[in-house]
Amino acid sequence: MPMPADEIERLIREGLPDAQVEITDLAGDGDHYAARVVSAAFKGLPRVRQHQLVYAALQGRMGGELHALALTTAAPQE
Repeated sequence: MPMPADEIERLIREGLPDAQVEITDLAGDGDHYAARVVSAAFKGLPRVRQHQLVYAALQGRMGGELHALALTTAAPQE
C-alpha cells in the first residue's frame, strides 16, 4: 500500500523536529517521492550521514511502504 506524503513528512519531522520538509510525489502513484529536508542536525555531516538520519526517521519504511525517495538534504544557511 502506498505511503501518503503527509505521513512521510510527519515521520521526518518527528525524527528531526527543526526540519523544513518539502515532499513531491514524482509519479502521482504514492510510491515515488522526492524530499528536500533542511535541518541544523545536518551541519558538518557528510551527505551520506545526513541521508542516514532521514532514513532513521522513516523507521524502516524505506523499501517497504515507501518504495522510492529521491532525497536532497542540507543544513540551514547561516
